[in-house]
Amino acid sequence: MPHLLDGIHVVSLAPNLPGPLAAARLSHLGARVTKIEPPAGDPLATVAPGWYAELIARQQVTVLDLKAPADRAHLDETLATADLLITAMRPSALRRLGLADATTTFPRLGHVEIVGFDGDLEDTPGHDLTYQAAHGTLTPPVMPTVPVADLLGAERAVSESLLILLDRARSGRGLRRRVVLDHAAADAGAAVRHGLTGPGAPLGGAIATYGIYDAADGPVALGALEPHFAARVRDLVGENPTRANLAHLFSGHPVAHWEALGERDDIPVTGVATR
Repeated sequence: MPHLLDGIHVVSLAPNLPGPLAAARLSHLGARVTKIEPPAGDPLATVAPGWYAELIARQQVTVLDLKAPADRAHLDETLATADLLITAMRPSALRRLGLADATTTFPRLGHVEIVGFDGDLEDTPGHDLTYQAAHGTLTPPVMPTVPVADLLGAERAVSESLLILLDRARSGRGLRRRVVLDHAAADAGAAVRHGLTGPGAPLGGAIATYGIYDAADGPVALGALEPHFAARVRDLVGENPTRANLAHLFSGHPVAHWEALGERDDIPVTGVATR
């Protein structure tokens, strides 16, 4: 990918997931990223060290205790020549650090502020699990396998970063833009609210040719949603596909058989990775 952000310096004060994901994406686009961590480090490094290592592979990690005057001054020196600041903390914490008005202190600096909630609820605590819980993307008691709000929030942070840089090219000044994870979870939940996903919905089991089945040695995902794909599955079954006859069909051969058949007959079918 062309390094479209060559010459752009991003400073990230964002631990855990959305911020590091966004910073890594900007780094892959060519930006130079300085990741500021407290002496205790980023919690992500403890719970998912491999992922953490992937995300920071192209970044410079600097440890600063922002409660110490010398380290706080070092941060200001860094921000004075930076292009973007990414934070991921509650607004009250941002104010305590004296960073709520960073774009005023440093007029050319853009600020992407990742928060859980907005408005009167801006200091309410939350995490990906609670954002998803509020917007219908969980199937209790199963825990989510994908941090949906965090991932969407990261992509929004990247988009806002690019918008800030685009606006600065016109105006010469940086902007502060807020990414709200609760809003990201709400948009993800639209698929449930509008009846596209969830139990009995078109993408939740109502269409037999769009589902998960047990092959002889493991599960496979069949994504024959469009009529031409469904017609090819019907040719395999010899009749209108139902969950019962598809379950019987898939059980007769291993996953590799079905993946090879899918490649041969142009049918979207893939073995389900279990880890």
